[in-house]
Amino acid sequence: MDLGLKDRVYIVTGATRGLGNATARELLADGAKVVITGRDEQRVAEAAEELGPDAVGVVADNSDPATPDRLISAAYERFGALHGLLISVGGPAPGAATDNTDEQWTSAFESVFLGAVRLARAAAARLGAPGAGAGAEGPDGDAVIAFVLSGSVHEPIRGLAVSNGLRPGLAGFAKTLANELGPRGIRVVGLLPARIDTARVRELDGLAADPVAARAAMEASIPMRRYGTPQEFGRTAAFLMSPAASYLTGVMLPVDGGARHGF
Repeated sequence: MDLGLKDRVYIVTGATRGLGNATARELLADGAKVVITGRDEQRVAEAAEELGPDAVGVVADNSDPATPDRLISAAYERFGALHGLLISVGGPAPGAATDNTDEQWTSAFESVFLGAVRLARAAAARLGAPGAGAGAEGPDGDAVIAFVLSGSVHEPIRGLAVSNGLRPGLAGFAKTLANELGPRGIRVVGLLPARIDTARVRELDGLAADPVAARAAMEASIPMRRYGTPQEFGRTAAFLMSPAASYLTGVMLPVDGGARHGF
């Protein structure tokens, strides 16, 4: 299937590694151009170089109010267009509901929640502005705002109280945004990864007394009996962000090997 990604331009945050990086790779493989972000200057430069000439790196922190305008400007200055973005942020600090500090909650709210809201609002304004270039014209569903969320949108995850508090709220914001932007031909989608074999998930497994046993038990609870790969997530994200998915909006898609038991 031709996803229709050739020469389309996307911003992918948190893309120096993990799920964001995997998504950027899949977008590029199908002919798109990407602006990737990260907070570490060296990592951003190395990731952009590895991804190739159709990728540009920008050092950015989602919690910085100036970040949305910087990223959107970079897309237009380098590639002359913007068709959408994937908002991916690092997971909040682990901990029980009674243990996480006010500082941890505030920091996570600024980056995971408010930073994502700012990026989505800025993208919506630019993508929907008359005469703004690519993404403001074309068939309905031509522009997309995608959020990387978590299975905790539906069910709390043990030891991740902050994430459990913030991700469902962000999913509610995304659904509201989908309803508001649909008439303008801008889609909003969410991806809900569970056990994808990233450094973050290995870190969480490592919190157990026996990490090997913890992973084995987790795999046994997944119908496909294994963790997913970042590439599998990236391909799913690339499809949802592509014109091939032009009639999908407001959906929260689990990428979890069947781990979610409900519909």
